[in-house]
Amino acid sequence: MHAIFKKFGLIFSGILIGLLISLNLTALAEKLGVSDLPVDDLRVFAEVFGKVKSDYVEAVEDKKLIDEALTGMLQGLDPHSAYMDKDAYKDLQAGTQGEFGGLGIEVTMEDGLVKVVTPIEDSPAYKVGLKSGDLVMKLDDKPVRGMTLNDAVKIMRGVPGTKIDLTILRKNTDKPLTFTITRDVIKSQSVKNKYLEQDYGYVRITQFQDHTGEDLAKALISLEKQNKKPLKGLVLDLRNNPGGLLDAAVGVSAAFLPKDKLVVYTEGRIEDSKMNLRANERDYARRGKSDYLKAVPDSYKKTPMVVLLNAGSASASEIVAGALQDHKRATILGVTSFGKGSVQTILPMNNGSAIKLTTARYFTPNGRSIQAKGIEPDIQVGDGSDDSFRIHEADLAGHLSNPKDAKLQDGGNEKPASVISNEKEEALKKAKEEKFAEPKGPIEPASADDFQFVQAMNVLKGLPVEKMPKEKVKSDTEKSDKK
Repeated sequence: MHAIFKKFGLIFSGILIGLLISLNLTALAEKLGVSDLPVDDLRVFAEVFGKVKSDYVEAVEDKKLIDEALTGMLQGLDPHSAYMDKDAYKDLQAGTQGEFGGLGIEVTMEDGLVKVVTPIEDSPAYKVGLKSGDLVMKLDDKPVRGMTLNDAVKIMRGVPGTKIDLTILRKNTDKPLTFTITRDVIKSQSVKNKYLEQDYGYVRITQFQDHTGEDLAKALISLEKQNKKPLKGLVLDLRNNPGGLLDAAVGVSAAFLPKDKLVVYTEGRIEDSKMNLRANERDYARRGKSDYLKAVPDSYKKTPMVVLLNAGSASASEIVAGALQDHKRATILGVTSFGKGSVQTILPMNNGSAIKLTTARYFTPNGRSIQAKGIEPDIQVGDGSDDSFRIHEADLAGHLSNPKDAKLQDGGNEKPASVISNEKEEALKKAKEEKFAEPKGPIEPASADDFQFVQAMNVLKGLPVEKMPKEKVKSDTEKSDKK
């Protein structure tokens, strides 16, 4: 008898929720400025909630059901919108401030598996050899399929010094690979610089964080002091930079552009999502910051530059590359970037959780949307693996469309996805035939082994540029001699 009363009590709870939803929808709609909320659908949600509570094989906590519903709601929009519980929200805040615990990989979810977008430079994942495009099948002995992205991230994070085994599927490998990775506190130094030789400098930005603009200013001042005069050339390395804070990207662009030049503009449905961000203090020195670019020598506005990009360059790094390219301020060298042309806004909730919601698309100064397309380099230079083995935004299930696609399909030159896919397969086949050398593990950026960097220096010095590194293929004579 108690079980019967309990069952009817749970069903009544669902009905009561539905009734409360009906009674409060009008008030909620007025408060949020939303019209025509789907009353009938929300009643169905309440019915389903009640049925799960009463009939599911095991008892389920209300909080779990609601959290899962919210997670599914955001996940179904696009690969970058997400619901974050309190812990996930704290992790996000720590990441933008430059220090967090874990393995050091940017990830997304695809076909039920965790997909590596890019390993963060100098992180444990980077050092063991994880690559963009790797699919994570297992975390220790737990299959990833069936987990949410938040569940997987929680398992990958942990106490520094502890180990975790990742079972990986990698394109063009016959069987799964297993990597044992030791967790660590990821202290991401977002700006690194190197005085290369007389008159030439190198700056690498690994992420766009809260202090990236200030750190860039210090790096540029240091390089000119070491040279004792303005540089003749600068390499700005944005490879494998997954993005970050929008105002940091504006600040980096402003260091090299004339004052008040347009860096990026955004378009969305609500008024707050429509912005024109320019190379001035108002747009990059936000949140009470001073003008950190004030002391940067004016010579950097005219220093010849090459920007390095690859398929791991996303979001904020594409904003910088697009702005410098449109204003003809730098030569872009490398391969097509990731293609994430959307803006995510972090919206805190009253209970300490938050949602990361796609609220706008961004456009380069000339009105280009790079969403699902990426930035095309002025000079295409691969490293032997970039375009064949990496993923792009257009490869992610449920990705946001490019707003110009419809216009292009009405008589433009846009290529269908099937054509692009076939071209990628052909490029991969050709790479195998010509024996292009795939890098074996991480290559030290700005070293003699860094093929793309060497070509960037050739551009600055007016020397010939090679397109792709090749393995030395031994002649038949050499082979027969060995026999």
